[in-house]
Amino acid sequence: MITNEVQYRTTKAHLAKFRDAIANLEQEPTEEVRAGRLRALEMGALRSQAADLETEVDEYEMLRSGRQTTFEASSLAELAGALVKARIAKGWTQLQLAEALGVAVQQIQRYEATEYTAASLARLCDVADALGTEVRETVTLSTARA
Repeated sequence: MITNEVQYRTTKAHLAKFRDAIANLEQEPTEEVRAGRLRALEMGALRSQAADLETEVDEYEMLRSGRQTTFEASSLAELAGALVKARIAKGWTQLQLAEALGVAVQQIQRYEATEYTAASLARLCDVADALGTEVRETVTLSTARA
């Protein structure tokens, strides 16, 4: 997931390079069947990677537009991703969240890079509050009592 403008610009640049590489391969003449097979494999790999980058860019642009206001998290582990998405949709940078929490921006960068794995539940609550989010939980027992 793209979490900030630097990653967004970097991803867009990589995507442009993949698109250029695809265009170059499409224009290269192939002289033998083996070269054609290799070219087809290269094209498939490039198109697959480009599609992944396009998906990430599209998701970030949609979040940044602020149109999405609800984010699903079916587990505590998924809550971190939902909080990152909420920050982006709110239009906040990592710096703005850091200032709201009274921590260094590097701490927010570490939290988001590791999907808040080192953050306490209290810190996750602080982040949710700072972003003005409402988190609703359902606790489900996965197995019946023995």
